[in-house]
Amino acid sequence: MSIDYTVTALMFPAIPLMMGVYSNRFHSLSILIRQLHDEHVYEKHIPPEWKKQFQNLSGRITLLRWTILFASFGFLFNMLTVFALYFESLFIARLIFGSCCLSMIISIIFFIREIHISTNALKLHMSDMDVDVK
Repeated sequence: MSIDYTVTALMFPAIPLMMGVYSNRFHSLSILIRQLHDEHVYEKHIPPEWKKQFQNLSGRITLLRWTILFASFGFLFNMLTVFALYFESLFIARLIFGSCCLSMIISIIFFIREIHISTNALKLHMSDMDVDVK
């Protein structure tokens, strides 16, 4: 496979967009955690599913941390690929670009898992609204 600047350019629009999505999810999750914290500490309101929610949120935070970390490595490896191409080190550039792709794949897998946990959290949150929907 031939590798040049155009190959690495394929990743440039994708990585920042993905990191923006990851950051938005992290921001939304932090708002939710702050709301639950205030509800728990100041209003002394403890919902029956609080422990499950806490475990769920804790797991989601961990997954998002790994998701963002691997996406950041992907971006770093993409930049290092450009650097290696600049110095005409094709073999090194191929290895680094492969690492970029692998990092992004791992990041996406973590993100898919976080989405799965997130949907389970919504189901848990709706569990106290036992309504027949037709």
